[in-house]
Amino acid sequence: MIEFPRPVASTSERGVVPWITQRKGEEAAPTNLHILRRRGGSGLRLFYGDEDPRDRPVRGMLWARCSFNHGGDGVPVGEPLWRFVHPYRQMATMLAGRCQICTRPARTPLGFIFLAGPKDEDPTKPYILANQPPVCARHVRTTAKLCDHMEGNPMVFLANSAPLYGALGSVYGSGTDGDVRVVSSPEKPVAFSDPRAPLLLASQLVRRLSLFRVLDVDQLLAELAVAA
Repeated sequence: MIEFPRPVASTSERGVVPWITQRKGEEAAPTNLHILRRRGGSGLRLFYGDEDPRDRPVRGMLWARCSFNHGGDGVPVGEPLWRFVHPYRQMATMLAGRCQICTRPARTPLGFIFLAGPKDEDPTKPYILANQPPVCARHVRTTAKLCDHMEGNPMVFLANSAPLYGALGSVYGSGTDGDVRVVSSPEKPVAFSDPRAPLLLASQLVRRLSLFRVLDVDQLLAELAVAA
């Protein structure tokens, strides 16, 4: 079961630190990976040598391990590593529909709020694959300021439908000497139904936004004020 701290946004010299941000001292665990044939002989699958159920939190997909640097209240502590997200905290917020900043439930009366940089996505596409967890209404402007790629002017996707799609990560295979190694790191998310999924070590959970409107921040906040 995923446990969240009480809703809180931790701070640093730069201001608020998103809950999903990786901290100094949080390190990737030794991989200890093996590739074995799945039960029933239906293809190969990536495993940890000492695996437990927490390693496959979503649709049976293997998740990257990373240590935790949490205080007694469950809030991450330590210097923020701004360019990195903690794989488990990212997965947890995306899976549960929680705000990536404070862990509050992110659903609003109008739907879920997903943000992207002004040049990151083509808003005319019929669907968007989102790896950034949603944000709650109170942290829309905060997120826009914290994330450099949003340039202070994010593209806002207000989604009524955002089913789980797959994950970003690395696909593993066996080398010529039998060792387990990365064979590809796809730029695009790997769907749960993709033949590569059993060999993926996932690091970011992805949702598929299919019913959404595209707004700017001011439009969003004005509509939320009316709906409140």
